[in-house]
Amino acid sequence: MLLAGLISFSPTHRGHLIHENVPVVRGLTAPSPEGRAMRHREQNQPRVKVYLEGRYRKLVRDLPQTVFWCPECKGHPRRRRKCSYCEGFGKLTRDSVQELVGWVLGKAFGTRKHKFHGAGREDMDVRMLGSGRPFILELINPKTQDVDLAEAEQVINQRNEGRIEIEGLHWSEKPRVRVLKEGKHAKRYGALVEVEGQVDPQTIADLVGQRIPLAQRTPSRVAHRRADLIRERWIEVQELKPGDDGSWDLVVLAQHGTYVKEAISGEGEKTKPSLGELLGGLTCKCLQLDVLGILDEEGENEWVAPSRPLPVSFGSGLDAAEAPACSDQPSD
Repeated sequence: MLLAGLISFSPTHRGHLIHENVPVVRGLTAPSPEGRAMRHREQNQPRVKVYLEGRYRKLVRDLPQTVFWCPECKGHPRRRRKCSYCEGFGKLTRDSVQELVGWVLGKAFGTRKHKFHGAGREDMDVRMLGSGRPFILELINPKTQDVDLAEAEQVINQRNEGRIEIEGLHWSEKPRVRVLKEGKHAKRYGALVEVEGQVDPQTIADLVGQRIPLAQRTPSRVAHRRADLIRERWIEVQELKPGDDGSWDLVVLAQHGTYVKEAISGEGEKTKPSLGELLGGLTCKCLQLDVLGILDEEGENEWVAPSRPLPVSFGSGLDAAEAPACSDQPSD
């Protein structure tokens, strides 16, 4: 009673007496001024980012480029525990190209936070072969930058032998992300195609080397994340020859943004003309697909991301003859 007379208490909060001068937040006392100042410094501390650029080859199928989060729980630590869609795993695949690269580089740089930026992406069941696909890994708040990139590249390739390979890992910068994302490039594909019916050799001879315009409506498999539009694209059949077990080996060049699987099958006339139509009205189905090369927009040369011009150094535009002469004598 004496204590209650000396110190004024507010009504109870969840059965506990709370001092009226101490604000209550969810039943806890507010942090001290020193704690608030420390939290403010942490929140306003600038984020340090490191950008690493290279190329990757994906040698297996069923490996996504980036983390394949569960569409229901999104990998949330609490929600995924009761998620029946992913059975508590939070993801739909064990790993991805992003994780296989990011785990090694993240450990080397002392951070677990990273983002993966690719020059386009292939489907999960499509291999990325040839010279590889350009990518940038963005490492957030690394604790160190004293890393041997050649050694890190070797570790990634050794740990993931037979699954992925990376090459040309080097330091990069933020503007390069936009260059990779916005670059338009044709791609060369290799496909294993099932064809029902007899293929006329003369039809193949007339088809090879011809750049054929297509009208493609958004395929059903991406309709949930792409607008329902009809897109004008082109393809060029470069090779079509019989393979094993009655299948056909196809090499095709396709414009940036072409849905190649649907260009082969037609998907119920959503792509016109399809490969089947070009072969005389036959039914075609893409069994396997590989990316063989990332080319420039017209499909003529290997695509190389343009580099940003270096800034002009101060005073470099002055002609030596126009520069003022130096003198030890004071001016009048």
